[in-house]
Amino acid sequence: MSRGPWLTAAFKAQMWRRWQAGETCSEIAEALGKYPSQIHTWVHRRGGVAPLERRRSGVALTLLEREEISRSLCAGHSIRTIAQRMSRAPSSVSREIARHGGRGGYRALAADAQAWRNARRPKACRLAQHPTLARTVAEKLGLKWSPQQIAGWLERTFGNDESMRVSHETIYRSLFIQARGVLKKELLAHLRRGHSIRHARGHSKAGQGCGSIVDAISIGQRPAKVEDRAVPGHWEGDLLCGPPGTQIATLVERRSRFVMLVKLPSKDSHIVASALARHVKQLPRQLRRSLTWDRGLEMAQHKRFTMATDIKVYFCDPRSPWQRGSNENTNGLLRQYFPKGTDLSKYSQAQLNKVALQLNQRPRETLRFDTPANKLNACVAPTG
Repeated sequence: MSRGPWLTAAFKAQMWRRWQAGETCSEIAEALGKYPSQIHTWVHRRGGVAPLERRRSGVALTLLEREEISRSLCAGHSIRTIAQRMSRAPSSVSREIARHGGRGGYRALAADAQAWRNARRPKACRLAQHPTLARTVAEKLGLKWSPQQIAGWLERTFGNDESMRVSHETIYRSLFIQARGVLKKELLAHLRRGHSIRHARGHSKAGQGCGSIVDAISIGQRPAKVEDRAVPGHWEGDLLCGPPGTQIATLVERRSRFVMLVKLPSKDSHIVASALARHVKQLPRQLRRSLTWDRGLEMAQHKRFTMATDIKVYFCDPRSPWQRGSNENTNGLLRQYFPKGTDLSKYSQAQLNKVALQLNQRPRETLRFDTPANKLNACVAPTG
């Protein structure tokens, strides 16, 4: 893994190709030998929208033409003669020479490189150039019209009026790339899927069953002995989230209410499954029986977690947080330490362990004012 300069043109092109193919940030990072947080930062900075591939204009001078200009200047030919041989306007040749060193200093390679750099100047997007069009698009988005519906309606309503025409892709780009400063970020909430960044069409299908968890075992199939809390080793889990891209995993043992906190660099299912597996494997075997989770896609790799830990994962019914009551209550307690809006990425695993230790040493009314730590120790203490 490397942290240094790495955003070369070739690297970015490969990164965006993989993103558009539906790979997750973690999969891209693993393939390219980088940290998932690096990929996540760059992708989210662009709103998940890949930059357009740079191409030279069809009317721009080519390197071969610039070499022709350079050779002709050395031979002492006039600008009109050079232009005639190239089938170009004399004014175009004159400006080219003046921009890049004049008759005595013109060099083809240097001129071509400079022209390529100059072409990177910022260009206002279509909606920025047509305020009336931008207001109309924003109004229709507020009515929950999709960008495709807006683009089609504009074409039908305004016909050949080019100032009132825009593609759906331009609307998406203006929404997801806030640096354009045209459409407010709040309008994202009106999109049908509500994504904060643009995903490839196959993104939700990549190992995640079209947005659902493949082979999820319902909580209805969980053994009855888990429900009565008589046997230790059954856990409830969830994510405690801060600002976008920051989260920690919370695990609560049902019988003792013992808490474990796990640092997560992202919500990617591969990362979540690996991080949880590393932590629970530190527990004694009698405390590794089952895990109950909600329907969040961060546990889409539950089979991988089960293979690594021999812990079966059960999933709650949709919109049923009471089925993980211990975990929900604990997350409420954790807000004393991590108020809403707290950037959770700045906490190390050691700091999270200290918070968990404080919670585990606090007496709980539901335990008759015993502590979770004492209760768990009693579960695993050898009997004489």
